[in-house]
Amino acid sequence: MSATAFHRLQQGVFPALWTPTDQNGRLLEPEFARFIDFGIRSGVSGFMVLGTTGEFPHLEVSERKRVVEAARSRAGGLPLMVNISDIRPRVVAELGRFCKDLGVDAISLLPPYYFTLSQEDLLEFFLRSAEAAGLPAFLYNFPERVGYRISLETAAAFADRAPMLGIKQSGAEFAYHQELVALGRQKHFVVFTGSDTALPEAMALGVVGTVSGLSNALADLVVKVYQGVSQGRGRAEIPEAAWLTEIEGKLSAMEFPFNVGAALAARGFDLGASKMLASVASLSRFERLKAEFQALYSKWNLL
Repeated sequence: MSATAFHRLQQGVFPALWTPTDQNGRLLEPEFARFIDFGIRSGVSGFMVLGTTGEFPHLEVSERKRVVEAARSRAGGLPLMVNISDIRPRVVAELGRFCKDLGVDAISLLPPYYFTLSQEDLLEFFLRSAEAAGLPAFLYNFPERVGYRISLETAAAFADRAPMLGIKQSGAEFAYHQELVALGRQKHFVVFTGSDTALPEAMALGVVGTVSGLSNALADLVVKVYQGVSQGRGRAEIPEAAWLTEIEGKLSAMEFPFNVGAALAARGFDLGASKMLASVASLSRFERLKAEFQALYSKWNLL
């Protein structure tokens, strides 16, 4: 990894890329490229590939590899952190080796989901996955999705024994950012937040940036918030922070990822075919939510 890539992986805004696919699960490369190009124009620091917003569990391993290849070729030299998580350790190792061979900058690791691991076994999983990849790693804590958290002790032990760059903290336990930041200062890793609409509050706790689903279509706003906070301005001095809060207030109208998808579609991005089955009622709610986002974007001169 170059010194520039290493520096960029230590701070800033990283869109958690949406993965537009056709009905057979194949990547729609022109649509995928639009998300990346928009992020680059908006001044992001890099990209998270195959994250939660990328709906990685729906993708076959071969298609995940194609997504990484497409992101690597389009990112214009910006660093990539690639989520190689899976319930199957052999798949994690395979994806890790693939990322290493492709020249990816860093991997990201969620705890395996569905079957809860002890923290000792979770550490073993992280260590073996990082060893297979041979790349710097970000841990990814999202208890609401996997069913359990990464403990401070596990994060500390991993940092002692593997090339840990940082951790992404997502979910409802916002105060955990502060504990992770304190640990990171001891163990020399950084903390990113998944709470993109609460970026000023997270950065006040010592968080260095965000891995952000909304940045697929709103990277220009999120980057302005990040820059404003970095320059010492408070939330009240950054108009875009209030806009993101208004967007957050509407996300509860639908389940994830439909809610984030509506925010993206409202700004003219092609989401591809839905990877999940949706009822007529959900499709109707999606269109209403999309229209509400479009009204906001029009008010803010974003369309």
